[in-house]
Amino acid sequence: MEKETSIKIIECPRDAWQGLPDIIPTEFKANYLKELVLAGFKHIDAVSFVSPKHVKQMADSEEVMARLNDSLSPEIEKPEIIGIVVNEKGLERALKTPGVTTVGYPYSISAYFRRANANMSRGESRKLVEILQKETKAAGRDLVVYISMAFGNPYDEPWGPEIVEETLEWLKDSRVRTVSLADTAGSASAESVNEIFRRASSCVAGMEIGVHLHSTPMGAADKILAAYNAGCRRFDSALTGLGGCPFAGDELVGNIATEDVLAALSLAGYSQEQTGLKLEKVVKLTNEVRATYAHAPLVN
Repeated sequence: MEKETSIKIIECPRDAWQGLPDIIPTEFKANYLKELVLAGFKHIDAVSFVSPKHVKQMADSEEVMARLNDSLSPEIEKPEIIGIVVNEKGLERALKTPGVTTVGYPYSISAYFRRANANMSRGESRKLVEILQKETKAAGRDLVVYISMAFGNPYDEPWGPEIVEETLEWLKDSRVRTVSLADTAGSASAESVNEIFRRASSCVAGMEIGVHLHSTPMGAADKILAAYNAGCRRFDSALTGLGGCPFAGDELVGNIATEDVLAALSLAGYSQEQTGLKLEKVVKLTNEVRATYAHAPLVN
């Protein structure tokens, strides 16, 4: 397979926005998503369909998508748009929203995190995954399941590679074909990223497995290269590294920055042009985000 098509970068503005205290206007979000599309991003984690009581920032997801759809001219290749759900009500909303091509579900292997985020038992969460798989297939949509806390948890709960492997085997048996291993608390090392990904990808075949990593800026490149060297070709990231897990306990632990992913991949032999991104537009967007949120120096 050619390098141009073997790397998949999933840009994650939804993850970047959802924890911000000030509500972002609907028009801003829709326009930003449009600019991402024009910059060449073909896979965008854009919206979520969760309770507005818990995530006020995402209360306008249907309207954001309507405005985005109206703004894209017919000749523009439509991107994959991921909409996150945590229950059947969210699934119903996602399937009714034009432009959402993929439903995403965070399946936690931490009982504490699962209960805190979705108030579900392990059995209830697994039953929901089966419903998601069935309903998305019937609706002609795709499904991606995120294995939350895949690299450990801060709750002193049992964890190990064998738990990740068992989860992957169950997901494969449930006919889930796309999975992202999430370092939800940002606690993984480069060594653990490499080990877990190698073990995960070797225990199942026929699945697309990616990583959704959180990190301090200093550790980002090492983790990306560790995943890449283990065979990963699907990376979630967000311009400037905005966002992340509120449980990380370190304000520097956010999403890995897309610009850091591109830089790390260039060290692995991929030129930034081979990603299909329009670099001038990407740099412009990155600087706009940094200026808006006062998040680190400008890039060149």
